[in-house]
Amino acid sequence: MFNRIRKDMRVIFERDPAARSFWEVLLCYPGLHALLYHRLAHCLYGKGLIILPRLVSQFSRFLTGIEIHPGAKIGEGLFIDHGTGVVIGETAEVGNNVTVYQGVTLGGTGKEKGKRHPTVGNNVVISTGAKVLGNIKIGDNSRIGAGSVVLRDVPPNTTVVGVPGKIVVRDGVNIADVNVEDIIDLHHENLPDPVAEMILCLQRKVGRMERRIEELEEDRK
Repeated sequence: MFNRIRKDMRVIFERDPAARSFWEVLLCYPGLHALLYHRLAHCLYGKGLIILPRLVSQFSRFLTGIEIHPGAKIGEGLFIDHGTGVVIGETAEVGNNVTVYQGVTLGGTGKEKGKRHPTVGNNVVISTGAKVLGNIKIGDNSRIGAGSVVLRDVPPNTTVVGVPGKIVVRDGVNIADVNVEDIIDLHHENLPDPVAEMILCLQRKVGRMERRIEELEEDRK
C-alpha cells in the first residue's frame, strides 16, 4: 500500500511543477486523496458490498469534489490535476499514466445496462472540461482537447478536439516512437482547431475564385 502511495506521489511531482514538498502533496492534493479513497471503495465493491463502498465514494466526493464510482477500474499512474468536477462512471476503465484535468466526465449516454462507460488507454491526456461518453475506446497516447465532447472511438496516437470531437492528424509525429517519459504530452493548450482551419481553407478558396473572376472580367474587356 505504501509503495503504491509513493508511486502516486511520484507521478504528481513528475507532472505538476507546482508540487514542492512531500507533505504538500500528501495533505493538499485532492486527486491523490480521491485515488486513495477509491482504492478502498473498489476493494469493498469487489467483495460484493454495495452501500459501504458507495458511502466511501460519497465521502470522497464531499472532501475532494471528485466522484469516482467504486466499480470503476483505475490503472497505475493516474494524475487528476485540481480535480473539481471530475466524474468517472461505474464501468469506466482507465489505463496507466493517464492525466485528467478538472471538469472531465467519463460518463454514460443512456439507461443501458452492462458496459456503458469509456475505456481509456495508456498515456492519455484528457483536458479541462472534456466529456467522454458511452462505451467507447480512447486509444493509447491520445489527447482530448479542452471542452471536447467525444462520442466515438479514438484511435491510438491521435488528438481530438471540438464538439462533437473530431480527430486531428498530428503532423509527422508518431508518439509510439518516443520514450515513455516523452509520451505524456501535457501541452494541451497547443491543440489545433479544425473549425478554424476549415474556415481558413474556405477563405483561401474564395480568394482564388475572386482572382479568377477578375481575370475573366479583364479578358472580356
